[in-house]
Amino acid sequence: MHLIFFAFMIGALAALLGSLLGVGGGIIMVPAFKALGLTMQQAIGTSLAVMVVTAAVSSVRYAQSGFIHWGVAGAAALAALVAAYFGTELMKTLSAQQLKSAFGMFLIAVGIYMLFFQKAATS
Repeated sequence: MHLIFFAFMIGALAALLGSLLGVGGGIIMVPAFKALGLTMQQAIGTSLAVMVVTAAVSSVRYAQSGFIHWGVAGAAALAALVAAYFGTELMKTLSAQQLKSAFGMFLIAVGIYMLFFQKAATS
């Protein structure tokens, strides 16, 4: 029962941050699901399954507000469709330690980019 309660709380926090900031799946759910005892592969897969719901609801709400650039979304979605297939195949070949290391390095790289290299929006 505790596992379900914590999973509920993780989902709520990730959805709030995801819909607000565009983050949540990897940054919140993967480490939290690992803390609940899931393997790295299970944490990633479970996070992606939850993100389907978060992305669907958030996308509808953002579309209603006119905050989706459909050309960019379509091009990125087409590339994502293909890349997701190959990403899941690659994930099967990596150890949990390799996945954790890649995940951590990715988060650090994104953080450095956001702090030092991304220009602030003017509007």
